[in-house]
Amino acid sequence: MIRQVVPWIAGSLAVLFTMLAAHAAPPTAKPTLFAPGMISGPANDAAATFTPDGKTVFFTRGDGLDDDILVSHRKAGGWSVPAIAPFSGTWRDLEPALAPGGTYLIFASSRPDPVTHRRPDGCWGGKTHPGRGGNLWRVDRTPHGWSAPRRLPDSINRNGSEFGPAIAANGDLYFSDVYGKSKRTHLFFARFKGGGYENPAPMPFTDSRWSDADAAVAPDETFMIFASTRPPTPPQQMDLFIVFRRNGRWGTPRHLPATVNHMATNTESRLGPDGHTLYFTSDYIVPVAYPKTIEAANRGLQRMQVWNDGKGNIWKIDLSPWLERDWHGGTG
Repeated sequence: MIRQVVPWIAGSLAVLFTMLAAHAAPPTAKPTLFAPGMISGPANDAAATFTPDGKTVFFTRGDGLDDDILVSHRKAGGWSVPAIAPFSGTWRDLEPALAPGGTYLIFASSRPDPVTHRRPDGCWGGKTHPGRGGNLWRVDRTPHGWSAPRRLPDSINRNGSEFGPAIAANGDLYFSDVYGKSKRTHLFFARFKGGGYENPAPMPFTDSRWSDADAAVAPDETFMIFASTRPPTPPQQMDLFIVFRRNGRWGTPRHLPATVNHMATNTESRLGPDGHTLYFTSDYIVPVAYPKTIEAANRGLQRMQVWNDGKGNIWKIDLSPWLERDWHGGTG
């Protein structure tokens, strides 16, 4: 009996001490690079979205002018060499987001409208980009593979600047758009009801002075991570913010600390299948301490050739410390 009780007490105390530590001190976890050299590499890599079992990842790879959606599978020795997803490779496709159940995927694409046969003109940075915009498209998982892409309705694709989809467990859709009088990117929400989407509405914390984009939404819609230019984000940069939803109302966004927002542009948020690991894209460059040794110089050169070249790479961090702490108080 004693042998059975002692381990139970020890385990309970460990859980208690972990909870107390999470509330007593600020989280110090730092992001780590995701699959360097295989997925995070010398190109721009972004928007990692996973199947529910975590064994398959879809993501965007681009060079600033062109983008494709790639797929990789986790094996015993790591991740497989990425290949172009079956539904990509013909047009500029980017920012995939799998539904929490893995039954369908929504992505942004510059492919032509099936009715007008015109490619969308995008608007960002205060400029129009002919033929390089994005509409949201859907592919469904079938017993025979992925279906042909299907464009979401005009009520969602209102112009050519729809990007960054995120899908809740009930089908509700969140996405980025430049719509209305503001020339900035904002987050919109469209409730999924009766097999279709209601008209999109801006998120309640939208502020026309700032740009918000690339939401990662918890499957139960209890919290969201997104990129924004709002304060205290440095100029010409985007930082990550967290916002909670209580009693059906979204609170006030809170800036994630410097352990995450480490003086780089952070975008393309996605949640892993565990619901608390955040994957995001950052152009972070490892700082150099001078004078450096020859060994340090060689390590730096090796990193540059693999990923540390100022382009976007996929990073990950466990959000549990922030989700466990008292971030839910008040309206935030």
